[in-house]
Amino acid sequence: MTIETPSATQFFFQLTPERVLEAVESLGVRCTGRVLALNSLENRVYEVELDIDLEPDAGRWDAYRVIKFYRPGRWTREQIQEEHQFLKECDAVEIPVVVPLEFPNGGTLGEVADTGILYAIFPKVGGRILDEMSDSELMQIGRLLARLHNVGASGSFHHRMKLTTDTYGHANLAYLKDNKLVPQSVEGHYLGVAERIIRASEPWFRDTQTQRIHGDCHIGNILWHTKGCYIVDFDDSLEGPCVQDLWLLTPGRDEIAQRQRRTILEGYEMMRSFDHSSIRLIEPLRALRMIHFTTWIAKRYEDPAFKQIFVDYGSERYWREQLIALQEVGESLGIG
Repeated sequence: MTIETPSATQFFFQLTPERVLEAVESLGVRCTGRVLALNSLENRVYEVELDIDLEPDAGRWDAYRVIKFYRPGRWTREQIQEEHQFLKECDAVEIPVVVPLEFPNGGTLGEVADTGILYAIFPKVGGRILDEMSDSELMQIGRLLARLHNVGASGSFHHRMKLTTDTYGHANLAYLKDNKLVPQSVEGHYLGVAERIIRASEPWFRDTQTQRIHGDCHIGNILWHTKGCYIVDFDDSLEGPCVQDLWLLTPGRDEIAQRQRRTILEGYEMMRSFDHSSIRLIEPLRALRMIHFTTWIAKRYEDPAFKQIFVDYGSERYWREQLIALQEVGESLGIG
């Protein structure tokens, strides 16, 4: 498997521990030297301990900061600033999100000297991921999503991606085809099923309103604590249909998933109306996410971290599994 290495796959080899500490200390604070790498493939994220004396009423996480280094070539400065602005707008109406801290110059985006690597620093918040949510928690998430979408509808992204059949579908398929990433034994079937799903759903996308959304709102990006929860990781925020955030929280097709989805919507509609016709986009969105995800891996596969995680990527077995998953979407849409 040969994969072209575009600028989006630049590595973080110049990101030494010293530079991580220097970046945090650009806030005007001192660090103890303790740095813990957190799980992240796309970016590089670290927890850093501050060398400060805490007030008696301080929280347990106040001595820590989380610093996020954005993968070079993925987002522009303007796109990241739009993400930060969205977070600020949510925070202004008390939606529980984690807003980047301001540097002495008033900005929220720094740059590591001589590397082009952009970074942001966040306060550390505690919480846990729930494998299952109760009805009351599902209702709470529904209300929270509605409030987030109300903020999203109040403004626009001018630089960030838009979730469409072109950006997530046709463009990714063209990349896979042009770089000959799908084995010949699977390619015809894979591309054929994907294109049929896209063609069938294009009218539905045209008829559905889009706006600023989280974009990657799965249960792993909901952190629960004693007083409620935080919605975190707006790295993939974009303009898209609101149902994208809904189905990712309940991705299954069985009755349990459908009941959970109805419960979330019950909470949602306490705060905001919902376009129920957009439910038909769930299966096409599932297919677009799979296509986008497998292309995302391809574009970064020369990064050693990706090769360690996706060891089977590019094999005929991998692509046959992708084909079967797309075929299941096609069958659910009645197009085979």
